[in-house]
Amino acid sequence: MKKSICRDVRGFTLIELMVVMVILGILAGLIVPRIMDRPEEARRTKAAIQIQSIEQALKLYKLDNGQYPTTEQGLQALVEPPSVGRLAKKWRKGGYLEKGKVPKDPWGNDFVYISPGLHGDFDLMSYGPDGEPGGEGKDADINNWELD
Repeated sequence: MKKSICRDVRGFTLIELMVVMVILGILAGLIVPRIMDRPEEARRTKAAIQIQSIEQALKLYKLDNGQYPTTEQGLQALVEPPSVGRLAKKWRKGGYLEKGKVPKDPWGNDFVYISPGLHGDFDLMSYGPDGEPGGEGKDADINNWELD
């Protein structure tokens, strides 16, 4: 009598493992680029929010003083009384921006402020990651007149 050997071996074959690896590779190829673009999208969103916050501070400044700061006075007029041009007679003690300083954009650059602006009472913009005016795609400027 021959004894039959019953093999109750559970596991994956090499082909099954290779199929799983290919599927994981395809998924990684589709998902990783989307995740990698998220930090840049977050920076652009933060810049837009900062611009809107500075716009609100500028509107409060105008409400108190009857006009927006000039280009020469710049955004610094929101944190300390201007010393050049038409002085702010009712400048709010403590300023108009939290933390008592003008924020930098998410790429570490200064916001650009022009008053009177070409697109409204004032133009407020971030030149984006390249720090240069203009640009397309990821290097496009973020402008207050284009925000909703």
